[in-house]
Amino acid sequence: MTLDALQRPLRSLRISVTDRCNMRCRYCMPEDSYSWLPRASILTFEETERLARIAVSLGVDKLRVTGGEPLLRHDLPDLVAMLRSIAGVRDLAMTTNGILLAPRAAALRRAGLRRVTISLDTLRAERMASFARSPRHADVLAGIEAASGAGFESVKLNSVIIRGYNDDELEALLEFARRQRAEMRFIEYMDVGGATDWAMTQVVSQREILERLGERYGAIEALREHDWAPAERFRLPDGTVFGVIASTTAPFCRTCDRSRLTADGTLYTCLYADTGLDLRDPLRLGASDEELARLIADRWSGRTDRGAELRAASPGRGVLYQVETLRADPRKEMHTRGG
Repeated sequence: MTLDALQRPLRSLRISVTDRCNMRCRYCMPEDSYSWLPRASILTFEETERLARIAVSLGVDKLRVTGGEPLLRHDLPDLVAMLRSIAGVRDLAMTTNGILLAPRAAALRRAGLRRVTISLDTLRAERMASFARSPRHADVLAGIEAASGAGFESVKLNSVIIRGYNDDELEALLEFARRQRAEMRFIEYMDVGGATDWAMTQVVSQREILERLGERYGAIEALREHDWAPAERFRLPDGTVFGVIASTTAPFCRTCDRSRLTADGTLYTCLYADTGLDLRDPLRLGASDEELARLIADRWSGRTDRGAELRAASPGRGVLYQVETLRADPRKEMHTRGG
């Protein structure tokens, strides 16, 4: 097991397969134009599988395919099958906005994908059209329906709650998830790269979310689970379980075991990290598996990241990056790092 400077293990790797997305959500991609990673820099499936396999040799046992929107990458089930075949992979999941999921859900499940998480910020098509600049709300709902029937071990729905946008849909989203046999996860609005309109006044905290749901459903029980997952899970009186990711007001940095591989082969050890480790160049220049493993292990061993904690303690907390900074280095964008 590879431990960092704070004794956090390297166990989870999020693999971005593209920085492109077919939505423009305000908390991630609110601008009109973006600087994209050069296509020649994007890792092939074989390069991605090799780096994932090396990470697994260092202790990683959870892989998550992300983007941008991962389903924009052609033949994604082929990569899923390659990742599933790596000895030592205990969990293989994907996060998607769901627009392209319906016709692909069955193939992804057959390829070995175990779990899927789908973003659903609103049940109102007109709100999605305004907030995410996409008219394809019906396709998202169809993707959720297809995922529910595809036989995945778990289907979760992620909703970023923003005051004045969708904070009046907490109960409706929870009820929808229950009908779909999915687990709802509410996420606090985060001040990460790409959130250029972020303000603390728009954050609906975990405490407020629980208070509002408690008024509707009665006493809510916190599930005391010893897990490194980012969501704290809770149970309603009728047994319905949901999660809240409180990265903004109650960071989980001390139990973060995540690393992130961008689509162009840059490794980040924190979503808030200013710089990453280039693995693509040494890989393409002929580095051995042992040499690549040493690069990853050395970076993780020296890791002291507590990005969300430091942001929470920052006086006058505001936007993390200005637009000009993001355009100069697209790797600072959340849609490039895989969220």
